[in-house]
Amino acid sequence: MTLSQKQAEFTQDIALLLQEMAKRGMKPVLGEVERTSAQAAIYAQQGVGIVDSLHCKKLAADIHLFNADGILLGDVKDYEPFGEFWEKLRPQNRWGGKFKRVDSDHFERQDI
Repeated sequence: MTLSQKQAEFTQDIALLLQEMAKRGMKPVLGEVERTSAQAAIYAQQGVGIVDSLHCKKLAADIHLFNADGILLGDVKDYEPFGEFWEKLRPQNRWGGKFKRVDSDHFERQDI
């Protein structure tokens, strides 16, 4: 499968995830999707990211989750049902809430 085909599948899955969030009364907002290699290097140096981020391949998205009242949610428990939904869509999908360094708003598709 080509990178562009993986990106297309990832984008379709993100759309399904956003719809699921909205169905459950949330107001999701896209954060970072595309990241340059230079920015990834800066984030890695700062300890807030990694050099080989899947954002650089457009295979990762950060989604900020707001509740019905417009309050930004940040706890991993707020994202957990959506992380489970995400991972059930496709075996290559991974949710950052299960990472060693938890990143609850991060959703990615492994490049395999």
